[in-house]
Amino acid sequence: MSTKVLICDDSKIARKQLTKMLPADWDIELEYAQDGQEALDFIASNPVDILFLDLNMPVKDGYQTLEALQNFPSMPNVIVVSGDVQPKAVQRVKDMGAVAFMKKPALADALRDTLLSLGLYSKAKTTEKTSSAVTRSVVDDFSLSDGLQEVSNIAMGRAASVLADMLNVFIKLPVPNVNILEVGELQMALDYGVKGDSCSAISQGFVGSGIAFETLLIFSDSSFPDMAKLLGVTEEITQEIETELLMDVTSVLVGPFMAAIGKQLNIDFSHSHPVLLGQHVKIPDIINVKKATWKRTLAVEIVYEVENYQISCDLMLLFTEDSVPTLENLLSFLVEEDE
Repeated sequence: MSTKVLICDDSKIARKQLTKMLPADWDIELEYAQDGQEALDFIASNPVDILFLDLNMPVKDGYQTLEALQNFPSMPNVIVVSGDVQPKAVQRVKDMGAVAFMKKPALADALRDTLLSLGLYSKAKTTEKTSSAVTRSVVDDFSLSDGLQEVSNIAMGRAASVLADMLNVFIKLPVPNVNILEVGELQMALDYGVKGDSCSAISQGFVGSGIAFETLLIFSDSSFPDMAKLLGVTEEITQEIETELLMDVTSVLVGPFMAAIGKQLNIDFSHSHPVLLGQHVKIPDIINVKKATWKRTLAVEIVYEVENYQISCDLMLLFTEDSVPTLENLLSFLVEEDE
């Protein structure tokens, strides 16, 4: 009898990558869901043996899905496959009933070993592909936005894990937003993402293999007291100390993020020194500083929040228009079909 498998991930590319990593000789009936609610609705009316579950999704995320599954008469074997590799995230999902955790992108050998160790898959007696294995690789078409969102999602998780370890906290991660923005739209996006009336911002330039972009990290000013507390700063928070805190957290977030992006695209990015754009300023003031150079840009936005603390920062990647064709070409290699 075929094993009934459901892959739940909002990313078309992630669904396709994971599908390609499943054992080719595994006799399965494979279905897909784009968010946790869609997965729950499917499981409510269809028996599912194994659920591969992402964590950062719209509508209902992986944590909410796991919580809801505990009320089902029969819970499938849940294997979380996520870019959020914080140790507290791994422990949290296992406490909620997940039988295993795998980091994105899952590798075929590691996935096979995990399935074997859990007794969810046994090696077939023949090496011929089953009919289900042949047809299950068909996944929806994807766009530049899909690809950039997925590589950003993985990079976001790597950076959050480093920051979480540094502060001994849990970082709440969103679904990255990817959009082509004019300067005015960029200001609206930042106004929405940044909490508080004033903020502080740091920018840094990156270039490599025909791709050029700038990172912009914006901190709500309300974040400083808790940030200082977590970093063990006991003296009065002066502007100089704030600048040091900004640079420390920028290094921790941007460095691992860019390393993960570069690894996925096979690029070694060179970078400029981080530049302080302003402290205790309004969003329009930051936009005005860079208005002449930003104009129309491909933007990736990620809002990091620290659970149980008033700490929030907005990380944006602003790509030049000239970078888009090269970026699109590189991302397409991530989802090429096996020959």
